[in-house]
Amino acid sequence: MQQFSHNLLCRTFETVREVVASVRAKTVACGKLAMYDTWAENYDQVVTLDYHAPAIVAKTISSHFSGDPEGAVVLDVACGTGLVMKELGFGHFVGIDGSKLMLEEAKKKGLYQDLKQCILVQEPLPVQSGSYDVVVICGALTVDHVAVSVIRELCHACKPGGLVCMTCRHGEDNVEYKASLERELKEMEVEGLWSCVAVTEKEHWSKSVKAAGDIYISGSVYLTENCNTI
Repeated sequence: MQQFSHNLLCRTFETVREVVASVRAKTVACGKLAMYDTWAENYDQVVTLDYHAPAIVAKTISSHFSGDPEGAVVLDVACGTGLVMKELGFGHFVGIDGSKLMLEEAKKKGLYQDLKQCILVQEPLPVQSGSYDVVVICGALTVDHVAVSVIRELCHACKPGGLVCMTCRHGEDNVEYKASLERELKEMEVEGLWSCVAVTEKEHWSKSVKAAGDIYISGSVYLTENCNTI
């Protein structure tokens, strides 16, 4: 993590909190993407929110992936600037995001072999079905971002026997979305599309962007094994 002085860290935290709140307040996809384009160059400052989700996702996947990490192909959906991939020790990454400038920042890191622009749900994932050993979506499954329906596309993108890892933040504004997500996860399991590998809840997910001070929200990580034989 970049080293900040205490005063600079406090100022950066307040700035990031304001930006996140502004992004969530946008109700139209193009408005959100415009905000992300504006934020892209400084997006990695989100770490000042003590944002643990990328590290938790990486640990969860690494603990359950039984194949060869160097040979695995990972699809990072809503990849942003690549915070999750910095934590994963895999060999081949493909990133998808709706923000062109976020993708440009991700490209600078040299982590991805391919990057594709796509507005989730509004456009189909620009990938071949059954192509990825691991599919990840971290941070985008919330009421103010991506519809629950996208997880079926994640399942189709994954190889049979591959892993799909998803996150969902908690909080009063996300209660109904979280319930809908978990219903869809269960329904897809009943349909035989995937099986649940692990559900992990973390109390200290990130600092709240709504409450003053060091108030944390919690979050969940859902890991499934793909059973879909496309």
